[in-house]
Amino acid sequence: MFAVVRTGGKQYRVAAGDKIAVEKLAGEAGDKITLGDVLLAGNDGEIADAAKVVVSAEIIAQAKSEKVIVFKKRRRHNYRRKNGHRQQLTLLRILTVGGEEKKAAKKAAAPKAEAAPAAE
Repeated sequence: MFAVVRTGGKQYRVAAGDKIAVEKLAGEAGDKITLGDVLLAGNDGEIADAAKVVVSAEIIAQAKSEKVIVFKKRRRHNYRRKNGHRQQLTLLRILTVGGEEKKAAKKAAAPKAEAAPAAE
């Protein structure tokens, strides 16, 4: 199942297990959040009711994007200004879309059967 969510003025197509970088959201690494503004949802080419779909995510980290150079110049006036800017980002891992949870690929150790003591 997939969903299109809006956060930070941008739209993202997400599915369970995806990792996305969005505009800064409040929270620390490891916190679980819900992306509430679901615009569209679907499953296998069919459109689902977006009002009933809930998208939950986990914050991986708070980071900064690459530096953007802002250079202003007015020719023949000896006017030059150079500034830089790094946008704050939040890295998210999508856990569930519409109640569907992606299972982690962890292999659980099978409990070993206790060996019966040998009769003497």
